[in-house]
Amino acid sequence: MALVVMKFGGTSVANVERIRNVAAHVKREVDAGNKVAVVVSAMAGATNQLVAWVNEASQLHDKREYDAVVASGEQVTAGLTAIVLQSMGVKARSWSGWQIPIETSDAHGAARILNVPAGKLRASLDAGEVAVVTGFQGIEPESERVATLGRGGSDTSAVAVAIALNADVCDIYTDVDGVYTTDPRIVAKARRLPKVSYEEMLEMASSGSKVLQTRSVELAMGHGMRTRVLSSFVAPADMQPVSLDNLDTIGTTVCSEDEIVEQQVVSGIAYAKDEAKVTLLKVADKPGVAARIFGPLADASINVDMIVQNVAADGDATDMTFTVQSAELPRALAVLDAAKSDIGHFEVKASDGVAKISVIGVGMRSHAGVAARMFQALADKGINILAISTSEIKISVLIDAAYAELAVRTLHSLYGLDAD
Repeated sequence: MALVVMKFGGTSVANVERIRNVAAHVKREVDAGNKVAVVVSAMAGATNQLVAWVNEASQLHDKREYDAVVASGEQVTAGLTAIVLQSMGVKARSWSGWQIPIETSDAHGAARILNVPAGKLRASLDAGEVAVVTGFQGIEPESERVATLGRGGSDTSAVAVAIALNADVCDIYTDVDGVYTTDPRIVAKARRLPKVSYEEMLEMASSGSKVLQTRSVELAMGHGMRTRVLSSFVAPADMQPVSLDNLDTIGTTVCSEDEIVEQQVVSGIAYAKDEAKVTLLKVADKPGVAARIFGPLADASINVDMIVQNVAADGDATDMTFTVQSAELPRALAVLDAAKSDIGHFEVKASDGVAKISVIGVGMRSHAGVAARMFQALADKGINILAISTSEIKISVLIDAAYAELAVRTLHSLYGLDAD
């Protein structure tokens, strides 16, 4: 017998018919004798509608009330899932985040999970029930207000619940059957990876891959929680129930690097088209100016990614280029304008017509020349590089968005990732 946490995203629970399909997946595990906790997202499109209603009510809204509204989507899904399971003869009950309680920070709209007491859920599982938990939400203990985790937060909820229950595996069911070397919609020869390391998955998630949310991978890596990416659209009868002997036979397993016998130099190519580039021209080249630029952005919770500073020719002024999410561009420019008196003189140029392309692989630690080959291949295609950033297992470049798909296909072939 295994203890399994199964998470189903919005497309998997988009309507009652799909919820019946989800329930069949859950029943398969219950019939095999496994203990099951289920974490669900809101139905596809439901959260967008709720957010739209909040913004229609007031653009300058109370974030605590925003959370009270948008958290309702997952509550609907959890209740419907429990009802469908009960109609199939499976004991089940729904749990809202505050009932467990999933304790969070007070950063409403982007809260972080602080603690998940497992007592109530364990008692439910021991009583033979399937616990159907709302993803994306918890409760801020000080104010006793519902707090949401930010978009994609249900993945993080699932991993946190799996850790709290000491589950054998956390299965993330989505609309794809695993993690691919790149987006199959762009590269037809993209391959499914049977295993990927936590570090690689973290870089992929932060570089544009939408399969898993970044914070969920961080949490899984920190606690060594074995996580699988599976498709909910495979017929339930065509999948074997979870057992401790077959965890790596389907989907993609996100696990420790030590479990992957043969590492490829490059495991995948990720891309993100939701980037915007900001360049500050003629900034004073003196100590502290970078802090005066990026400090206010950090205070406004605006995440800055790639940063490039040009060498000042005369020693007096320099240019500073960085990227933010394109949705955050107007707010970033407003923050910089408000801080202009502290930063000093600068001119600003901004553009959201850029894309970030990333080459990722733990094998890069022990192989030289990966970056040089990347830069030459892009140059051969006439693609200009606007900025570069690197980590131990990732190289990212910023390019014109018009060349994004060409760059992905070029690099996917360059590093031998195309399927036969």
